[in-house]
Amino acid sequence: MMNYIGKILPIEGYYVVVKSPLPEDYAKSLTHLYQPLIGIQAVTLYLTLLHEVELQKEGLPQTHHTLMNYLNLPLDEIYQARLKLEGIGLLKTYENKEETENNYTYEIQSPFSPQSFFLDGMLTQLLYHHIGKDKFELLQEHYTKQFIQKGTNITVSFNEVFQTFQPQAPASHVKSNKESASNEEVVDFTWIEQMLRQRMIPAKRVLTGENKRLITQMMQLYDLETFEIEKSLLWALTEDNELNIDEFKTACHDLFKSKYKETDIQLTEKQAPTQMPTQKVTTKEDQLVMELEKISPKQLLEDLSSGNHASDQDMKVIREVMTTQGLPSPVMNVLIHYVLLQTNMKLSKAYLGKIASHWSRANLKTAKEAMEFAKRESKNLQKGNQSTSTYKKTVSKEIIPDWFKDRKKKQPTTDTEQNIDKEKEQKEIEALLRQFSSENG
Repeated sequence: MMNYIGKILPIEGYYVVVKSPLPEDYAKSLTHLYQPLIGIQAVTLYLTLLHEVELQKEGLPQTHHTLMNYLNLPLDEIYQARLKLEGIGLLKTYENKEETENNYTYEIQSPFSPQSFFLDGMLTQLLYHHIGKDKFELLQEHYTKQFIQKGTNITVSFNEVFQTFQPQAPASHVKSNKESASNEEVVDFTWIEQMLRQRMIPAKRVLTGENKRLITQMMQLYDLETFEIEKSLLWALTEDNELNIDEFKTACHDLFKSKYKETDIQLTEKQAPTQMPTQKVTTKEDQLVMELEKISPKQLLEDLSSGNHASDQDMKVIREVMTTQGLPSPVMNVLIHYVLLQTNMKLSKAYLGKIASHWSRANLKTAKEAMEFAKRESKNLQKGNQSTSTYKKTVSKEIIPDWFKDRKKKQPTTDTEQNIDKEKEQKEIEALLRQFSSENG
């Protein structure tokens, strides 16, 4: 048996610190899970030290003689209990040697919560041997059972309850497809990864899990478009191609200030927007506008090419145009559709950039606005000697997006609707596409 006498003296002082909060049910862990392993004296010492924190005076240590009176134990047994706490991971001890006497600092460590305790292989195995199979299984079943949620999750998201600024745009312009502050689907990271790779920047180093979360939050907080996030990222990259968090936040804030002038960031409860009565989506054009409002430019390109991946070159062209002209995604979608129809499915950078510059000055915000604007422009072009025959040549089933062709699969249909003649349906779609750019649009 080891001799613990004289390891510490009654006159020697000690301080107690707690650096991390304890789990809410720490007492259950100490009583039912730790106590069988380290004994009642060690657990009592732990609790005594824990509650000494609020009693000790700054700069004045307690003496170990105080502990002897509290616990009614000799000092050698207190020392032995301290070693058990250290060994099991509940205490760290620091010794400060001075000329006259030694002082100690006891740093309380947080015990496992009951659930976390059973995730530690060594502790659970020790507990099993100390208390036996029956008691162990009883405790394990009690503390590790999962509460099964029933019903449909109707919890609202951050964006549904709060707003960080008062939008200056009409309610119809405010994004409605951002789900929550922690939902990374708000940002098209595939798009950003391609942008980084084209600039020979290691995407994995920039788009870490923490950085993705921050990017999503900044996009939500400042109501930024993807191309604006790209600008902020490039601005905030260090020479080692790592993201400077502070500079990125500053860049996002500066973009917000330039976009919304004197608007301040402040967390307020979201007010129900005053909107015009909802119109039924009855025409194929309405359906097309709805899809152009929701999908990303990358998805649109892939749909227009029968599901094939959008080429890096096309993505680079679109990204540069969006970044330079500052077009929202829905407007960019309409522009892509418009240019492809006018140029026999060739994405001309010069032509795209020229029209984008014009549309940017028109301050278009939604797919609907862009569609109407495109119609008016087409009408003006068609008033000359230009015939519609050139446009008709570009209409073919290859340029009809998959999502548009397959829309009936997503909607309830009657037997009558299912029997519509395919040739008639094709003519209706061609008419819609002609309407988009012809003087009859």
